Amino acid sequence: MCPIIASGLETPRRLKQKLQCVFCSQYSRGVFAIFGLYDKRSVHTLTSFCGALHISLITPSFPTEGESQFTLQLRPSIRGALLSLLDHYDWNKFVFLYDTDRGKYLHLCVLMCMTWQVSAICVEKFNDAAYRRLLEDLDRRQEKKFVIDLEAERLTNMLEQIVSVGKHVKGYHYIMANLGFKDINLERFMHGGANVSGFQLVDFSNPMVIKLMQRWNKLDQREYPGSDSPPKYTSALTYDGVMVMAEAFRNLRRQKVDISRRGNAGDCLANPAAPWSQGIDMERTLKQVWLQGLTGNVQFDHYGRRVNYTMDVFELKNNGPRRMGYWTDSDKLVLIQNEALNPNEIMENRTVVVTTIMEGPYVMLKKNWELYEGNDQYEGYCVDLASEIAKHIGIKYKIAIVPDGKYGARDPETKIWNGMVGELVYGKAEIAVAPLTITLVREEVIDFSKPFMSLGISIMIKKPQKSKPGVFSFLDPLAYEIWMCIVFAYIGVSVVLFLVSRFSPYEWHTEEPEEGTDGPPSDQPPNEFGIFNSLWFSLGAFMQQGCDISPRSLSGRIVGGVWWFFTLIIISSYTANLAAFLTVERMVSPIESAEDLAKQTDIAYGTLDSGSTKEFFRRSKIAVYEKMWGYMKSAEPTVFTKNTQEGVVRVRKSKGKYAFLLESTMNEYTEQRKPCDTMKVGGNLDSKGYGVATPKGSLLRTPVNLAVLKLSESGVLDKLKNKWWYDKGECGPTASGSKDKSSQALSLSNVAGVFYILVGGLGLAMLVALIEFCYKSRNEAKRMKVEAPTSEHHHPNQHHLPHHLTPSSPHPSCSNPRTSPQPSHSPGYSPGYSPGHSPSPSPSTQNVATCSEVFDGYGSNEDVKI
Repeated sequence: MCPIIASGLETPRRLKQKLQCVFCSQYSRGVFAIFGLYDKRSVHTLTSFCGALHISLITPSFPTEGESQFTLQLRPSIRGALLSLLDHYDWNKFVFLYDTDRGKYLHLCVLMCMTWQVSAICVEKFNDAAYRRLLEDLDRRQEKKFVIDLEAERLTNMLEQIVSVGKHVKGYHYIMANLGFKDINLERFMHGGANVSGFQLVDFSNPMVIKLMQRWNKLDQREYPGSDSPPKYTSALTYDGVMVMAEAFRNLRRQKVDISRRGNAGDCLANPAAPWSQGIDMERTLKQVWLQGLTGNVQFDHYGRRVNYTMDVFELKNNGPRRMGYWTDSDKLVLIQNEALNPNEIMENRTVVVTTIMEGPYVMLKKNWELYEGNDQYEGYCVDLASEIAKHIGIKYKIAIVPDGKYGARDPETKIWNGMVGELVYGKAEIAVAPLTITLVREEVIDFSKPFMSLGISIMIKKPQKSKPGVFSFLDPLAYEIWMCIVFAYIGVSVVLFLVSRFSPYEWHTEEPEEGTDGPPSDQPPNEFGIFNSLWFSLGAFMQQGCDISPRSLSGRIVGGVWWFFTLIIISSYTANLAAFLTVERMVSPIESAEDLAKQTDIAYGTLDSGSTKEFFRRSKIAVYEKMWGYMKSAEPTVFTKNTQEGVVRVRKSKGKYAFLLESTMNEYTEQRKPCDTMKVGGNLDSKGYGVATPKGSLLRTPVNLAVLKLSESGVLDKLKNKWWYDKGECGPTASGSKDKSSQALSLSNVAGVFYILVGGLGLAMLVALIEFCYKSRNEAKRMKVEAPTSEHHHPNQHHLPHHLTPSSPHPSCSNPRTSPQPSHSPGYSPGYSPGHSPSPSPSTQNVATCSEVFDGYGSNEDVKI
C-alpha cells in the first residue's frame, strides 16, 4: 500500500516542521514510494528528503525543470506546446497572468525562449474588484491577448470577471495554459465572440476513458460526492500515478527483486542520512514503466519527466470546444482541418432555443393562450417568420421570451450585454427572431442574416385634433398675405387706371352739335373712367365678369391687360387648390421633423432605454442629433422608456407634450391600432434593417441567411407584413391609401362663408338703396320748401303739381304763345301721375309743344308733352 500525503501549510517554517514529521512518520513505516502533491513552498523540502533517503515521489503537481533523481512527474510540461501555439498565432505582445503556485517558471521560460513583449502580472492576492480594475487598465492599454496560467478555482473567478467587464467579445484572444481545457466552465464565455484556445490532456474518445466514464456515471452521488460531473484531468493523472506504481510492483515481482523492508527503516533525520538500499531499484523500475493510461501514453525519461505524450489543442466555438490539432514532443504542433459539419445533423436530436421579445405585431399572446402549449401560445409576424425559417432548414425550435424585455445593449460600466443580444452572447439561445436592428456594435458579438425588413427611426406624436372647416375656409387655398396683396393690387390698379385715363387724351370725348342744329348737349360724361368706374372695371375683371365700359387709350389697355393676366394666374391657382382645401380636413401638427423637436422645449421626446435607437443618438455626430441626445440624457424626469408600449402610452397620455422616437415599422403599426390617436410625422432619420441573429460562428448562420433570402424573393415577407400591419388594422385606410367616397363630398360647413357673403351682400344692397332713397327724399323735401314761395310769386295763376312733378328749373322753351292759359283742371291731368310717364294730352288741344324739363330727383332728363 502506498500512502498518499498532501502538504499545504501556511508559513514556510511551520510547513517545514510539519512536513518533516509527516514524511518521517511515513518513512518509519517502511514505505516503498510516496504519492503526493507539492507547491512552490514545499517542493524543495519534499524532493530533498526523497533524494537523500532514496524514496521515489510520484506527483501530479506541476513539473519542475530541475534534475530531481527520485521524482516522477506525471504532469507533462506545457512549455513546448504553449510556445508552439504562440508561434502559430504569431503573437509578439501579450499579457501573462499567473499565480505564485504555478506559472512563474513558465513565464520565465517564455521570456528566455523568445523576444516577445510580455507583461507578466501575478494575481495571487487579487479579489473581484482588483480583477476588474486590472482588466479595465489593460483595456485602456489596448491589450487584447492574454495567456492565463492559474489554478482551477482562481481561473474560474478570473473568467467570471472577464465576462462581467465585457472582455469576452470579438477582438480578444485568450490561451489557457493548463491541460484541462474541457474542465473549465466556459458556458458564459462560449458565445461572446472572443477566441479562446487551450490544451486537453485527456482524450475522451479513448476507449479506456469511455469505459471509465461508463462506470463513473453509474456511481451513486450520495456515496460518491462529485460523481455528477466528469472527472478532471488532475483526477486522471492521479489514476495514472496509481497505475504506474501498480505496474512497477508487478514488474518487480516478475523480476523477483526483493525490495522488502524488514525491521526499523531507520531515522530519516539521521546525520549522515541512511538511504534505503533498494530505493534505486525501485526508482529504476518506476521510470521503466510504459503504459496507456487515461492521459495517453505514460512514459518517463531518466529524470522522471513525461516523454512521448500527446495533448490536443482546442478552440472554443459557440457550440463548445472543438479540436483544432494536437501537439507532441516529437512532431510539435500539428493542425487538422475540420470537416464541414451539417447543421441538420447537429440539431437533429436537439430543440433550438429561439429568443424573441413580446412586441406587437411581431410576437403576441393569443386571446385564449392558456388553452395552448409551447409555441402555439404566440402569434405575430416573427412567430410566422420563425416557423417559415424552421421549415426551410429543418429544425425543431422553442420560442423563449427574453426575461428582461430588452433588445440588447452593452452596459458602459460593466460591459455586460442585456436583452436578446445577451441571450445569444452568453449561450442561452441559438437564434433571435425579433425586430432586432442590425448595428455595428451588435455585429461585433453576434452574426446577422440579410435584413428581412427595412426601416428607419421615426417620430411618433399624439394625433392633433382635425381642424374643422371655418366659415371662411374658402380663403384657405391662398395665404392671408396673398389676399392682402391682392386687395392692395386691386386698389393700386384702379388708381393707376384712373390716373392714366385722366392724362391720356384718348379717354376724353365731347359730342359737338351739328351745324345748323340747336340740339341739347349730350348727357354722356366726357371721361368714363372716374374713380368709381375704375374700381368697378377692376372688380369685374377680377371676378371674371364683363363691364359696360373698357379703356380706349393704349395706356389704359396696357393696365387692363396686365391686370387680366394677373387675375388669370391668381384665379387658376386658387381654383386648383380650392378642391383639396375644402375636401380634406387638415391636422395642424406642431412637429414636422427632428429639427422642429430640437428647436423647441415645450414638447419632450425620448427613446427606448435600451436599443439601437438610443445608440444611434448617442453615437451620432450630426449637430441636430447631438443636440437631441444632450437634451434626452439630461432631461428630468427621464424621457427614456423601458419598452415600446410604455412609450406609446406616454405619447397618448401626454396631451401632445411628448414625442417618442422609434422604428418606423412600429410607428406605422401603432398608428393602425385603436384608439387611433397617434401618428407618424416627418421622414425617417436613418435607414437600417431587422435581421435574424445567431451567435458568432454558429453553424446555423448560413442556413438561416439562405432561408431569409428565399422568403424575401418568394414574396412571403411582403405577405406577412401586409397580414399583420394592414389586413388586421383597426383604423381604416391610411392617408396614403384609398379614401372613402364620402370624404370627397363637400359639406355645408365647407362653403358656409360663401352663402354668408351672398346674404350679406344682398342685405347691404337693400340697406344702401334705403339710405339712398331716404337721403334723396330728404333733400327734395328741403328744396320744395324753399322753392314753393318763389313759384307762387312768379306764377300766381299756376296750379300746383305734386312736388315730385315740379320742375326744378323750367326750360325757357316751355312757354308757347299759341296756347291758352291752363285751366285749373286740365283734361290731360291725371292725379295718378308718376315720374317717367307723360300726361295724356287733351283731346281738344290743337297745338302740341314739347318741353324738355330737367328733373333733379334722380338727375335724368325727360320730355313732357303738353
